[in-house]
Amino acid sequence: MKGVGEMRKVIIDSDPGIDDSLALLYALKSPEIDVVAICVVAGNVPVEIGVKNVYYCLDLVNRRDIPVYLGATEPLVVPFVSAQDTHGFDGLGECHLAQATIVTPQEQRAAEFYAQTFAHPQEISVIALGPLTNIAQALDLNVNLGLNMQRFVSMGGAYLSHGNCSPVAEYNYWCDPDAAKIVYEKLGCPIEMVGLDVTRKIVLTPNLLQYSQYLNPQMGEILAKITQFYFDFHWQQEHVLGCVINDPLAVAYFIHTQLCSGFDSYVIIENQGVSRGQSLVDAHDFWRKPANAKILTQVDSTAFFVEFLAIVLDVPHEVIAQDMKNLKLGE
Repeated sequence: MKGVGEMRKVIIDSDPGIDDSLALLYALKSPEIDVVAICVVAGNVPVEIGVKNVYYCLDLVNRRDIPVYLGATEPLVVPFVSAQDTHGFDGLGECHLAQATIVTPQEQRAAEFYAQTFAHPQEISVIALGPLTNIAQALDLNVNLGLNMQRFVSMGGAYLSHGNCSPVAEYNYWCDPDAAKIVYEKLGCPIEMVGLDVTRKIVLTPNLLQYSQYLNPQMGEILAKITQFYFDFHWQQEHVLGCVINDPLAVAYFIHTQLCSGFDSYVIIENQGVSRGQSLVDAHDFWRKPANAKILTQVDSTAFFVEFLAIVLDVPHEVIAQDMKNLKLGE
């Protein structure tokens, strides 16, 4: 961990989304990262809904000072298919918490903001929680984009895990496979792929949700309202008792890389046919190409929930850790 005064600057690219919103709350409350901007992309919900959810999260933590940039409203080539069946029409599980939120985004669009920000080397990283459309568009404006950023973490893809919107594809890469393909081929800095192999192990269970409500009734109630739709979807679709919260892991891993482990490899993203969005990982080096990604395959889910719940609920880490052990909440 970095010491006090050494917060790492990040731009979050997101499509909120239930788990994106949880990730945003976690990132905004974390004392170890400085969120310098949030860019919104079409994905789980259309951009106009996503930006409302971003501002709802900013209002919850009193961070209206953070600039928000509107990004791509549709994928590069394929028709836009949202994930509102998973996240609700409002993106927050039909709880309508952000319905009346007033939004004041920047005039500059996300792609132009990225291209300008990374025109020169910066001590700023990007955490992409949605489709990679904004990043692909920015690469078209600035080919040195990836060379001028510190790190690039992408919640997306699947290596050995099955997909969540097709047998082989994770939604973010399936939603805009052409953008994902471009980013993996042209970004120029290693892509840290936080895919379904690790995020499927991050399940917010009914016990953990009830525990959250006991520790912090106000925030616990918000978590309950946002995630109920997600709980129902996971039970109906996968018979999971709880909900997989993919995106917070990407933020937690960025801060605490020891939470996950994996290996470096060359990866391409398929953009056509029945394998659209599939992450083709050359784990055995058939193509003899330099690695362009780090594929995460293992995660300490208990350590993740200690970190996530402590920050989001404003409770000391040691309290969460002890309760997780005594109450077997991580099992």
